[in-house]
Amino acid sequence: MIRKIVLAALAATVVFHVAVFIQYGTWWGGALVGYQQLLLVFAFLLPTFWVHAPLARLFGADRLTTLPVSAKALLEGLCVVLVSLVFWLVFFTIPQHYLVPTSEITPKALRVSLAVSAVLSLFFYYFVEREHVRQHLAQEVVRVAQLQKETFQAQFEALKNQVDPHFLFNSLNVLGSLIHIDPDRAGQFLGQLSEVYRALLDSGAQPLVPLHREMTLVRAYASLMETRFGAALRVEWDVAPACEQALVPPTAVQMLLENAIKHNGSTIRKPLVIKVSTADGRLVVENNRQPRPDAVTSTHLGLLNIQRRYQHLTDRPVEIVPTAESFIVRLPLLTAPAV
Repeated sequence: MIRKIVLAALAATVVFHVAVFIQYGTWWGGALVGYQQLLLVFAFLLPTFWVHAPLARLFGADRLTTLPVSAKALLEGLCVVLVSLVFWLVFFTIPQHYLVPTSEITPKALRVSLAVSAVLSLFFYYFVEREHVRQHLAQEVVRVAQLQKETFQAQFEALKNQVDPHFLFNSLNVLGSLIHIDPDRAGQFLGQLSEVYRALLDSGAQPLVPLHREMTLVRAYASLMETRFGAALRVEWDVAPACEQALVPPTAVQMLLENAIKHNGSTIRKPLVIKVSTADGRLVVENNRQPRPDAVTSTHLGLLNIQRRYQHLTDRPVEIVPTAESFIVRLPLLTAPAV
């Protein structure tokens, strides 16, 4: 709003003094009462600039697609001219008759003023508002491209961690032990392992996925880890069914579980407890802090990637709350995709 007020004030000042120069050969408008017309020009330009933004949205690239391009462009120009003529009459001509009664408005002057108002409106629409829309679209393209890059990076990191030799070795080692001890559980473990990879591949390049789909990946991954660590790891769930249609960035929750297991030790006497819940429109992942003796240096790339993806999607921040006893991350649950 402030931008439009300033722009209207500057444009009115320039237009007024140019008109004075053309008529009188000087930049000075004469008597102070003459500057009432400057206020009228401002009163005309401000609503004109105000209505240009919705007009530009109405005739955007994704609107009125059934019309031929030439017809759409002609209709757009006509709408701009018609709006300018109405505003010129309401905000300039009629007020001028009462505020500046000494000014003579001949039919010729009226026609000229109407033509000038139409030209001014078209000029500011196509060279100011349209340029602003073009820049906004360019920024949106960059934002979408950056979001896609971050999404690909998150998927790549998740896949890379799952094909990590240590992960595969440990998973196959657990599977080998279960085959002899509990064949049924071994089959279940193998199914969960394949579910993790399938869910990772299915996420594709989508910037957002329904929470229930993300939870399919997370539960399969958690089950793998619980099978591997036994009683030393416990994952608790309290996800409200009403939240499962909300949207989250793919692999974000799985990465949080992975980080918790990676950076914390666990024993049967002191198990690592990870709680996944929903509260106040957020998905909360909390774990007790038990630093590993062989601490892994944290690069924070996983959390940074999640934060960056959310920055492209919403103004709601990712909340990270580390304490001496626990580590809590709260992810906003989104209701509609931004791209």
